[in-house]
Amino acid sequence: MLLSDVLVGWIATTVPFWPLMAFVGLGVVMLVHRTPGERTVAWCVQGALGLSLLASVVTIISMLVRHQDMLVVDVGPWFSAGSYTFEVSFLLDRLSVTMMGLASVITQLIGRFSVNYLHREPGFARFFLLLALFATGMLLLVEAGSIDLLFIGWEMVGLTSAMLIAFFQERTTPVRSGLKAFTIYRLCDVGLLLAVVLMHHWLGSAEWVEALGMRPWPGQEVSLAVVPATVLGLCLLLAAMGKSAQFPFSSWLPRAMEGPTPSSALFYGALSVHAGLYLLLRAAPLLDRSPVASMALVGVGLLTALHATLVWRVQTDVKSALAYAVLTQVGLMFVEVGLGWYRLALVHLVAHASLRCLQLLRAPSALREVQARHAASQGARPPRVAVAHHVLPGSLERRFYRLALERFALDVLHEQWALRPLLWVGTWIDRAERLWVGALSGWAPREVEPESRLVSKPSRGESTGAV
Repeated sequence: MLLSDVLVGWIATTVPFWPLMAFVGLGVVMLVHRTPGERTVAWCVQGALGLSLLASVVTIISMLVRHQDMLVVDVGPWFSAGSYTFEVSFLLDRLSVTMMGLASVITQLIGRFSVNYLHREPGFARFFLLLALFATGMLLLVEAGSIDLLFIGWEMVGLTSAMLIAFFQERTTPVRSGLKAFTIYRLCDVGLLLAVVLMHHWLGSAEWVEALGMRPWPGQEVSLAVVPATVLGLCLLLAAMGKSAQFPFSSWLPRAMEGPTPSSALFYGALSVHAGLYLLLRAAPLLDRSPVASMALVGVGLLTALHATLVWRVQTDVKSALAYAVLTQVGLMFVEVGLGWYRLALVHLVAHASLRCLQLLRAPSALREVQARHAASQGARPPRVAVAHHVLPGSLERRFYRLALERFALDVLHEQWALRPLLWVGTWIDRAERLWVGALSGWAPREVEPESRLVSKPSRGESTGAV
């Protein structure tokens, strides 16, 4: 007997609900009582992720058996403000169901891997708490029936990303790297926020089916003029560039490898780094109406692929090399979306996420694998796949080599032009608030830590990612 639409819809709504319950329950216990033991924490989060995976599998099988291309689930209104009502709805189609299955499987595998990897780590419970929050945000992002709900999941993913980068908080480098990633997220998320407002203004709704039509993905159409579609497409492109670390916002991704290996595999090999690509695939009808946004997408992808390929060839640690390899492939996916090859981009996304997740999980064993490969080849030199050495003149080749070593100076540009001004403004606001409170209460304001101590330039030989 086949399941009804109502039952399938409610099963699908529980997919992000189970990890959310694990996060809330575990967080309350840690807040009011004490941190549970490792076995209890792992059982709680792993059980919730297992139930989420089961609900995803049931949803996918039910839609495949019934040959159903689209299902909209209206949960109900969340709140109302004047004539506007925030509706909680889920959209199940080929794109969202594929991403839902991928996210459920990979989070479950990462959770199981982390039980042994983080055994007796002081932040064991904190890691699993953030893992549950990330699973909730990612599943909410891919199942969201409106851009409003997608924005909530988007922000949850960004917050957990920054906090897991700074997981080893006893060292200054991970904290600084997490702050850098969060700053770039904040700057680029302005594009998504503008897109939310403009969709309400121009399309009259933030629901995907009302804005893009009821036809199955990717054959939807949007009734919008070229200029508004171009503006919306460019806003979404800016948001996707920050989340997927596209050029020139690429410098935070290798720094993000300061976090634990499981979080690097989950976020920057499999799911989080592809969230920007999912956003563009979801908004594919807007890109079809905007040749300018599509060409910009192709240009950004090509620049990112070229930049990451050059920098990847001079990396000395495996996690940084994998980070730039991820950027190369994600850049090519941006090109595929810009050219309108949406199904190819989705297949590329799933295959790449699975491969990079495995490679990052096996990164600590990279040296042993290289030694085994050399032993198997019996000293034979591998074939050279690079042709730039034979095409470029010597002076230009040396210049590119130096730029690759310096990572095209993106670290310095972001720190000087993005992070430092924001910290300066925050310090000034904090100092003004302390002076105002001191004047009202009669207390002597305490000196604020100077900005120069909050942001320090990394040394030339500083490692960007430990295995």
